Amino acid sequence: MAGADGASAPSIEAIYAEHHGWLQGWLRQRTRCSHQAADLAQDTFLRVLGRRQAVQPLHEPRAWLASIARGLLIDHWRRQDLERAYLEALALLPEPEAPSPEQRLLILETLQRIDAALDALPADARRAFLLSQLDGLGYTEIARDMGVSLSTVKRHMLRAFRACVEVAAA
Repeated sequence: MAGADGASAPSIEAIYAEHHGWLQGWLRQRTRCSHQAADLAQDTFLRVLGRRQAVQPLHEPRAWLASIARGLLIDHWRRQDLERAYLEALALLPEPEAPSPEQRLLILETLQRIDAALDALPADARRAFLLSQLDGLGYTEIARDMGVSLSTVKRHMLRAFRACVEVAAA
């Protein structure tokens, strides 16, 4: 397939063969774990394969792959932070109140889905929700803090709560 400049688009196989080793090394430097780097490199290429449009001629394939991998790496770190915070909160519970390993896994998976749902919200809706739920601010305080109307805060909160309910219903 030829691009607008006459160059043919590289195949996924060619990009993989030429850049997989480099990408895995790039990720290994950032994760300090060869297993995580290998998983993230594979996830990067799965993301590339999942794109509906054809791969266009690339002037900087490594920059393109690094950009995709960077997003996956940020998601990976976010999940680790969420898991660490959850485990720290569990450690504070008295033994009889601590959930079973199965319950822990279900709770952690739900927290990760809620995190992804909140991340998919527009920034203002996410901010309003977090100000309410984490900082304990009332809607009037949130409106003042964000410089928006009370009805706008209510719309943001409704959108965020709907996203959370959809996660719970899934």
